[in-house]
Amino acid sequence: MTPAEGTARRTGARRAVLLLPAGLALLAGLDAALLLLGLPAPVTTARLPEVHGVLLVLGFAGTLVALERAVALGSRWAYLSPACLGAGGLLLLAPAGAAAGRLLLVAGTAVLVAAYTRFWRRRPDPALLAQAAGAVSALGASLLWLGGLDVPRLLPWLSAFLVLTVAGERLDLARVALLEPRAENAFLGCVGAVLAGVVATLLWPAPGTVLLGAALLALTAWLAVHDVARRLLRSTGLPRFTAACLLAGYAWLGLAGALWLVGGPVAGGRPYDAVVHSVFLGFVLSMIMAHAPVILPAVLRRPLPYRPVLAAPAWLLHASLALRVLVGDLRDTEWAWRLGGALNVAAVLLFVLTAAALSAGAGRAARRGTASGTAGTPGGAAPAAPAGPAPSAGPAASAPTAVPVAAPAARPAPDRPEDPR
Repeated sequence: MTPAEGTARRTGARRAVLLLPAGLALLAGLDAALLLLGLPAPVTTARLPEVHGVLLVLGFAGTLVALERAVALGSRWAYLSPACLGAGGLLLLAPAGAAAGRLLLVAGTAVLVAAYTRFWRRRPDPALLAQAAGAVSALGASLLWLGGLDVPRLLPWLSAFLVLTVAGERLDLARVALLEPRAENAFLGCVGAVLAGVVATLLWPAPGTVLLGAALLALTAWLAVHDVARRLLRSTGLPRFTAACLLAGYAWLGLAGALWLVGGPVAGGRPYDAVVHSVFLGFVLSMIMAHAPVILPAVLRRPLPYRPVLAAPAWLLHASLALRVLVGDLRDTEWAWRLGGALNVAAVLLFVLTAAALSAGAGRAARRGTASGTAGTPGGAAPAAPAGPAPSAGPAASAPTAVPVAAPAARPAPDRPEDPR
């Protein structure tokens, strides 16, 4: 192993420590999902269902997004954001630490907003503005939750956090098609309408929710028209997988917008379940699956080669979500709701296990190749970007980042400080 490879592995290991709380938050959130479905779960505490939503959005997805941004910024203080969000998520699991957990979530989202401020000083940009608006929504959600607002009232704020983060990254990629200025102006108009709808839901819930639903539909239409995913759908391998996950995610986001537009505020029951899981499973998790083969190597310096087997959990997710939402929620069918929910959990676990197995196998192959003097993927370097533009880091970042959150072209080196992605 060369000194450079050793440094890369140590850097990835340090970052992996910050992701450990996010992984625990994900497992706890899935356990809570089983409890809410009325199914047997490994851990059966009353605390888990109470923090289920915030735990997954800020403790899991928020940590992924914040870590990816910290890597891109290249400043040590920015790592306080994923550290606070991860630790805050874990503290939510203990009743004695709930207050401290909420404070840490506020601190983590505040540092994330500060990171976007630094990015803005370096390079003002409409795509960055949309992502920063998402971070402000996350800070607003954590402050409102600290103040005692219940999670259903926070749903628009939590949704805006991840939706705008992903949308800003997709705008960056859409520019490879040489967008006209009016297209970017329309995008900013959609972002402004989403923010206006989010704020309005607190003051005037009924009209505010209708505005938010219409804004999400407009933003979804913009993404569906301008995203390069449509062009990559006929390709093969990772580009096709990424494009399919993106377009499926847009369909679920559009459904959530339509449900808000037609049904107004949702505070519980089947309509609430349909909106929540259309956004966070159908849209956000689909984005995380789409970007994982690009984001994981860039952030953790660990390889994650694309293999067709990665598509299995993705299609299980969307098929089971269709059963849960379209049949269970919208047609009020109990067995479909419960079965679909259980398969949702299985899809997430299957993706995590599959990705871990592929990454471990690729790492061993790279070490064998290095030891024998043949070409490999030293130190877990990022694999070649998919054909055509690669997606920006995100959650989906993932990111989701990444977010996190299809792949952006010519992705910069993961520690390049001047790039906010």
